[in-house]
Amino acid sequence: MNRRGTLNILAASVSLAYFFSSPAQAQDTIKVGVLHSLSGTMAISETVLKDTVLMAIDDINAKGGVLGKKLEPVVVDPASNWPLFAEKAKQLITQDKVAVVFGCWTSVSRKSVLPVFEQNNGLLFYPVQYEGEELSKNVFYTGAAPNQQAIPAVEYLMSKEGGGAKRFVLLGTDYVYPRTTNKILRAFLKSKGVKDSDIMETYTPFGHSDYQTIVADVKKFSTGGKTAVISTINGDSNVPFYKELGNAGLKAKDVPVVAFSVGEEELRGVDTKPLVGHLAAWNYFMSVKNPTNTAFIKQWSDYAKAKNIAGHKDKPLTNDPMEATWIGIHMWKQAVEKAKSTDTDKVIAAMAGQTFAAPDGFTVKMDEKNHHLHKPVMVGEIKADGQFNVVWKTKGPIKAQPWSPYIDGNDKKKDEPDGKSSS
Repeated sequence: MNRRGTLNILAASVSLAYFFSSPAQAQDTIKVGVLHSLSGTMAISETVLKDTVLMAIDDINAKGGVLGKKLEPVVVDPASNWPLFAEKAKQLITQDKVAVVFGCWTSVSRKSVLPVFEQNNGLLFYPVQYEGEELSKNVFYTGAAPNQQAIPAVEYLMSKEGGGAKRFVLLGTDYVYPRTTNKILRAFLKSKGVKDSDIMETYTPFGHSDYQTIVADVKKFSTGGKTAVISTINGDSNVPFYKELGNAGLKAKDVPVVAFSVGEEELRGVDTKPLVGHLAAWNYFMSVKNPTNTAFIKQWSDYAKAKNIAGHKDKPLTNDPMEATWIGIHMWKQAVEKAKSTDTDKVIAAMAGQTFAAPDGFTVKMDEKNHHLHKPVMVGEIKADGQFNVVWKTKGPIKAQPWSPYIDGNDKKKDEPDGKSSS
């Protein structure tokens, strides 16, 4: 080969090497941030949401990706540490240059990252029921607002079919979600004629494990009339709480507990036989029978086995925040394709009115204005196998009320974000 030919080959290989390492080539994927606690007190609930995002990304990539590009997950662990959530969110947006983030469970973690998303015009999909009282242009809330979970659950407890409760124990973990939810519930109960003396309110720190005294107090309080417990306990504290309920012989027929943060995953490590008949309120249960849910459960089971996911490879479980995560990422994909862009403002505009056939059996819709999903509401009874029997549900999806009508002044607040966060 002559010298010129050799030089030409060298030049070609250099330009090829440059092409493959150039920034333009790196943009052949769309980066997606995953911001869930994989360690600490919230790992029991959040780890599976990370896996749900990864499953959805695999699903979307297998069907050709988004705008002809593959999605590339960037997973971080904020470790149940609220300030660390903000640091990791900033890293995802400014360094990793993700197009969107799926993450957070507790409201304190969401409040921690909110300024980061707003200042950097990032996009967060938040998949867990929460206390409302917030609207942000940069957040889509795919979990329930209080009128899609807390209020209907308490109305059920007060009804004849729900046991006709007259006294209420508000028992929660000590942070913004339980305290704000209980503020709303107090006002709601007052509007129904329940006196303050018929409400007991108690909080415990994250990671709390000794519920003996509290359960004894609940038992004592319940002697004053038909009592129900509304639990906003979060994370791994649910395991000792339910164990203590069983130890104390507090049965559902005597004092029913309705939980807002306990689903199939949280009951995994608990002997559920003494808990039969206690309740949870969500927008989805694994036990719901419909073809979309059957397909969702099968897809998760196959994925968990293939990826060797601890616990789930042998006993795959789905739950409400997993469904909300699944809905969120697929709606985001649809919005990006509608906008023909991952630009935050264009995607936000395209999210309005997006619909998706959800595993809950309904076609759910992202509200045209308020960044919340229209969702069905369900109350389920715990069964001996740790699954739920749905005892009550709405006929169809309910529109979210981010601003609860039971909090003074909320009637003056707009049902859409104005570009700045309001909370």
